[in-house]
Amino acid sequence: MVLYVQFPSWVRMEIIPSLPFRWYGLMYVFAFAVTYGLTLLQVKKGEVSLSRDDVDDLFLRCILCLLLGARLFSQLVYEGTWYYWLHPWLIFWPFRNGHFTGLAGMSYHGGVIGAILGAVWFSKKRHKNFFTCADALCAGIPLGYTFGRLGNFINGELYGRVCTKSWGMVFPEAPGFSTNYQWVRNVAEKIGMAYQHGQYLNLPRHPSQLYEAFFEGIVLFLFLWFFIRPRKGRHPSGFVFGWYLIGYGAIRFVLEYFRAPDENLGYIIKGGAGSDNIALFQSFRNISLGQILCFLMMVGGVMLLVVRKKESGKHDD
Repeated sequence: MVLYVQFPSWVRMEIIPSLPFRWYGLMYVFAFAVTYGLTLLQVKKGEVSLSRDDVDDLFLRCILCLLLGARLFSQLVYEGTWYYWLHPWLIFWPFRNGHFTGLAGMSYHGGVIGAILGAVWFSKKRHKNFFTCADALCAGIPLGYTFGRLGNFINGELYGRVCTKSWGMVFPEAPGFSTNYQWVRNVAEKIGMAYQHGQYLNLPRHPSQLYEAFFEGIVLFLFLWFFIRPRKGRHPSGFVFGWYLIGYGAIRFVLEYFRAPDENLGYIIKGGAGSDNIALFQSFRNISLGQILCFLMMVGGVMLLVVRKKESGKHDD
């Protein structure tokens, strides 16, 4: 009995074959458009003291800084070598070996830092409250972010660890594992995948992009939009922003146990068994860079809520 599925053969990275226009880039457009629309909706309802012109300016600055931060963080931190530190002019060069490749490689955490700097830039320029702007954006960002993860799925990238569940998916570009290893043969036999000794097998993985699209995107959006946002009038500005940092950080921290760490980095904290094999989940004490950054997000979110609550209490006095 076969207990896995193949990556859909009809899914293609290019929108139009042979042209350098990919669904991943279009998903970014969808993500920005959804977040923009939800921010305007809050403005129209009178929940945010911003004008249409303010929102346009805010998004322009945030998107610019987000893209810069996401790209820089991806190449300077996650790339794992000193190559781009020594060749910084190549960070935004979209060609490799004479072929157009686009800017493959964007970091979520770098994008967050960039977007925060963009909002600070806007608030200083327009003399607006930064936390009010951050709350408005964070209420809608997760739903937009859903499209980004769907783009990752279409690209067949950021897949999860080896999976023996029936929904485990074989991604075409995922590296194979030698059947000389006992654990590879065990997995193959459990899922009904035929093999020959010495062969390299492309084993099924958790479709972690879809997990993230659902939990970090849809679930977090519903939580912030329907449970946290309606209460922000009873709490100081920064309330939604703080809960966004906590919510995303917590969800992503857990989902990182299903997602394969970057091969060039592996585990940053090797606290448990099997830390030399990142393809399998073997211990909760093996921690990736993504989990460390998510933990910092949660700490930052909690600190923000505490500080903003104390500051509002002082103003009330």
